[in-house]
Amino acid sequence: MRRQSQSRHALTPLLARGLLAIAAASLSGGASAQTARDVRGPSPLIAIENEPPPRLIVDPPLPGPLAAGRVFIQYRTENMRFLPVFGAGALQVSPRVGHIHISVDDAPWHFVDASGETIILVGLPAGPHKVLIELADPTHRVLTREIVAFAIPEKAVSATDPRTDKP
Repeated sequence: MRRQSQSRHALTPLLARGLLAIAAASLSGGASAQTARDVRGPSPLIAIENEPPPRLIVDPPLPGPLAAGRVFIQYRTENMRFLPVFGAGALQVSPRVGHIHISVDDAPWHFVDASGETIILVGLPAGPHKVLIELADPTHRVLTREIVAFAIPEKAVSATDPRTDKP
């Protein structure tokens, strides 16, 4: 009986040290970790006074799909949320809402996207191309823009496009 009591007492300091180490690690990690606001930005439930101007950040097309003739362009914004809300009344929404306009190769038309998801383009011929991405407010007024230039390789199109005569 005495032997069992001694082994139980021997585990107590070891257990205490382990719990102390876990508590210290979690406290020190919390002090340097980013807050939810740091990562996600301000709460969309509270109006923001003097909002900073929106920013559009656009990456070059992803290389893997581009080599196969497909264009995947990732982007993000700062100080604007994407919602399918349009018209002058939506200008009063805070935090600010909007969408993007996308034009390919200087086309006289564009399409609108309010999803905030990756832009995907397929069926472009081999050669150089450019995509104009415009950040717009709910009335379609352009606030900022970025152009992405890239080239679709010849063999990628001939290998993936059944409309070509090439093998």
